[in-house]
Amino acid sequence: MSHTVEILSVGTELLLGNIANTDAQTLSQGLSELGLNVYYHTVVGDNPQRAREAVAIAKKRADIIITTGGLGPTCDDLTKNVLAEAFGKKLVFDEPSAERIRSYFAKTKRPMTENNLQQAMLPEGCTVLANDWGTAPGCAFQAEGVHVIMLPGPPSECRPMFQYRAKPYLQSLSEGVIASHTLKLFGIGESAMEAQLRDQMNAMSNPTLAPYAKEGECELRVTAKAPTDAEAQALLKPTVEQVKALFGSKVYGVDVSSLEEVVEGLLREKGMTIGVAESCTGGLMAKRLTDVAGASQVFLGGIVSYTNQVKAGMLHVPQHLLDQFGAVSPEVALAMAEGARKALGCDIALATTGVAGPDKDDWDNEVGTMFVAIATPDGTHVRPLKLGSRPVRARLRTQTAHHAFDLARRYLTGLPYEDGAV
Repeated sequence: MSHTVEILSVGTELLLGNIANTDAQTLSQGLSELGLNVYYHTVVGDNPQRAREAVAIAKKRADIIITTGGLGPTCDDLTKNVLAEAFGKKLVFDEPSAERIRSYFAKTKRPMTENNLQQAMLPEGCTVLANDWGTAPGCAFQAEGVHVIMLPGPPSECRPMFQYRAKPYLQSLSEGVIASHTLKLFGIGESAMEAQLRDQMNAMSNPTLAPYAKEGECELRVTAKAPTDAEAQALLKPTVEQVKALFGSKVYGVDVSSLEEVVEGLLREKGMTIGVAESCTGGLMAKRLTDVAGASQVFLGGIVSYTNQVKAGMLHVPQHLLDQFGAVSPEVALAMAEGARKALGCDIALATTGVAGPDKDDWDNEVGTMFVAIATPDGTHVRPLKLGSRPVRARLRTQTAHHAFDLARRYLTGLPYEDGAV
């Protein structure tokens, strides 16, 4: 039997945007791993009538309803009441849950008000999902052909409750395994990528292909469903290889988080180090490199040379290049990379310079005019970029950093610097 899952998130704070609905993301990912299809996400505020209406809709279109939030002791915690009413369940006092709540407050040395024991009121005949990470227990029951699971809202409770309580309950409903691999691409837009894959995507049912546009790059997710993980992986492998062959060097990794993660891994493999000289990116590349665990093994440092004085004084960019070509030029970008390599003592140095806006620079360079350069033991290379004037400063900087890391990736893998990647 194929199951349809709806995640019903309860909380006015979600509707107001005060907090992000990370619970739904966590649950969707976990349910996919179980081979259960999430068809609907619903968010409803702390309003009994609207909550009743949301549950009534969910009952008609899903046979597994998982709720998050609304299990606490206050008057706006209404999830159990609404679900019990919807399925004709009486709420009864569960003494073991009450004892857990008392013990929790005793261990944390916090006073317990009596309203906390309301959390021990649970639907009659339900499976209690003990909460070892907070006070509100979860619960699960089946009625009217629908499986209902209620989980607390705080992510610090919801995540372990789902992993260690709800997942074992759901395991018996699982219809197999859903596995996926994500290919990361740089140097091609989502529309161009989709155009090359359209016929293939339309013809596929298992596995499937789904393109996603990210900040300055693209993702392509390949997903397969099978009785076991091994069978799912066997379905995925040929499609992944086909995509890699189709897009060639534009695929910079499979199941990796970022270009900089790939670059750092390659540097570690080769026993090489890297440094950066940044102008328009303002330290972004250094930040991204140090965000990767183990960065200290390969990243020696960075110089943010936002002014010509620093470019000349710390990177030893010749003054005549600054005077003749301006700071935003291929000549200066190359000199910055060479200067950083010498100043930092690294094997590879990356440099960025450009106009992030909102206006042209003193040399009449348009917003979005960028240059990224690389200096290596084998020489230097500069990539000119025209990123347009419409993106905001943050996006221009992100895209420029992507291009710089792409140069490093290409050098470290022996790929040509330019093969249509710009």
